[in-house]
Amino acid sequence: MLYNFLYPLHVDYSVLNVFKYITFRTFGASITSVLLSMLAGPTYIRYLQRKQMGQAIRDDGPKSHLSKKGTPTMGGGLILIAIVIPTLLWSDLANKDVWLALVVTLLFGLIGWVDDYRKVVQKNPKGLSAKEKLFGQWTVALIAAYCMYALGDTTPVLKFPFFKDLAINLGLFFIPFAAFVIVGASNAVNLTDGLDGLAVGPVITTAATFLILAYCAGNAKISEYLQIPYIAGAGELTIFLGTVAASCLGFLWFNTYPAQVFMGDVGSLSLGAALAVCAVITKNELLLALCGGIFVLEALSVMAQVASFKMTGKRVFKMAPIHHHFELKGWAEPKVIVRFWIISILLALFTLSTLKLR
Repeated sequence: MLYNFLYPLHVDYSVLNVFKYITFRTFGASITSVLLSMLAGPTYIRYLQRKQMGQAIRDDGPKSHLSKKGTPTMGGGLILIAIVIPTLLWSDLANKDVWLALVVTLLFGLIGWVDDYRKVVQKNPKGLSAKEKLFGQWTVALIAAYCMYALGDTTPVLKFPFFKDLAINLGLFFIPFAAFVIVGASNAVNLTDGLDGLAVGPVITTAATFLILAYCAGNAKISEYLQIPYIAGAGELTIFLGTVAASCLGFLWFNTYPAQVFMGDVGSLSLGAALAVCAVITKNELLLALCGGIFVLEALSVMAQVASFKMTGKRVFKMAPIHHHFELKGWAEPKVIVRFWIISILLALFTLSTLKLR
């Protein structure tokens, strides 16, 4: 909004030329986002407390979690506010990629909100059924993937990291593939959100990494130098991803151990979808699996646990997702969280190294 209104005036007021630069607007959006999240956080948490939006705790989970019963949830609404407002304020509103990322994020947030509402307000411990949730996710993801394919902004090509010339043209199969990436990432982040701040940390590192990747993909000279696909307009996603990382950083102030608020499905489902949409647009779907390795590990641990129990009657882990396994092995919750954060940072650094390792 500021870009659309103020940059045209740079002819008369040269100082406004600064709005031309994505880097400047990314810093502005990120600062706005983290301040908005931190300043609005206490009021938002008090509102959740007044409405008695308390988290229900699984009886079969680690006993240390029973003390968390009643902690306000649905805090992901605060994250969405801190993403949407700064993005609209600082990005180019004529950019289709930004609108696509925002709409998908909000729609996945809506699915998560309905799930949380049923659990917390209507006291239905199951919330949305798995079929209902997946139907909503796949519907939104398929429409988003079709839009990307039909608009032609994103080529239906799967690029492989480490290989500058290795690519597969997916054709129409791009639509279900892109939808699978979006749905898979959304649910993977959701599964990771089981300890105080556990999901938020890797989301910050992944969003920050893809911020750099989006900027490179949207810059013709840099993309040519790095021999990565040039995606016209993708640079504006740098601003969106800056708000994703910054909003989570502000939310972490309240979500760090011991948490004052949980993000709930409204936060985890939307954040996973946001990262995935940006990965698909910038042609970095496989790098999302690498950078978001913590999310992949959490999802695979659940699948392995379910498959093993159904086939053999035995469990691979003491409890799934895998962060609960380490808790039941005696690791203190903060130790699990910080060690997972460290792994996420290392994966982010390795992901960025692929820009030169080709």
